[in-house]
Amino acid sequence: VQLQASGGGLVQAGGSLSLSCVASGRTFSSYYMGWFRQVPGKEREYVARITGGGDFTYYADSVKGRFTISRDNAKNTVYLQMVSPKPEDTAVYYCAAARVNSPSTRAYSYWGQGTEVTVSS
Repeated sequence: VQLQASGGGLVQAGGSLSLSCVASGRTFSSYYMGWFRQVPGKEREYVARITGGGDFTYYADSVKGRFTISRDNAKNTVYLQMVSPKPEDTAVYYCAAARVNSPSTRAYSYWGQGTEVTVSS
């Protein structure tokens, strides 16, 4: 599976931004998809994940109620809608695919290249 993330950029705090991640291959719906983020000098941090069929979503406490993960299996795409972002959400955001339901980076076998998000105050 190859993943291509996009949609990052500069956004004002309190605004909104939507990230997308397109996957190659025919088995997209069989993967749990996750979003993670990383700032320089820190470990990659879990943000959200979604089951293969899109029935269940899970969020880190830090983004719960502000971010929404969704997917369109017909388009092999997973999304992360960021509403009311905060300056502390500034990071490089990565999409990833896993065969198991887990928030751990170790569970994810495939990673996108990352898209940078900067939230200005």
